[in-house]
Amino acid sequence: MLPIFVYGTLRPGEPNHALFLRGRTVAEEPARMSGMALYDGPGYPYAVEGLGDGSGERHGGAGEVSGEIVSALPDDYAELLCALDRLEEYAPGDPANLYERVERPATLADGTVVRAWVYVAAPTVAAGLRARGRLIESGDWRLRA
Repeated sequence: MLPIFVYGTLRPGEPNHALFLRGRTVAEEPARMSGMALYDGPGYPYAVEGLGDGSGERHGGAGEVSGEIVSALPDDYAELLCALDRLEEYAPGDPANLYERVERPATLADGTVVRAWVYVAAPTVAAGLRARGRLIESGDWRLRA
């Protein structure tokens, strides 16, 4: 049961946190993920992994994304993960996914590294964002302009 790294509308104080996570977690801790960039979407963000096209130019992938590590109540874990998959329009292996759920390391405020699920932009979405998306330079959804 991996915790979940949230960086947008699922963060505490954001609308989807109240709808999906409130009362279903045992812990929520500030954290960050490296090697990602954050792009503004239509009312929600996308974390995009990697450097892009391999040219050596930075395409918003070598930064850090700020968020929280959320640990679900054990009895709610499976149901919560299914609900979040639906919210993020993720189905394993579906080429129409907007997001992919992947396991990545996250760093807590005290420096501890933990493995967590995170929803990142699916490859076709990521390519479009790198080409013409609006990068959130701070890597923090709450600090977007």
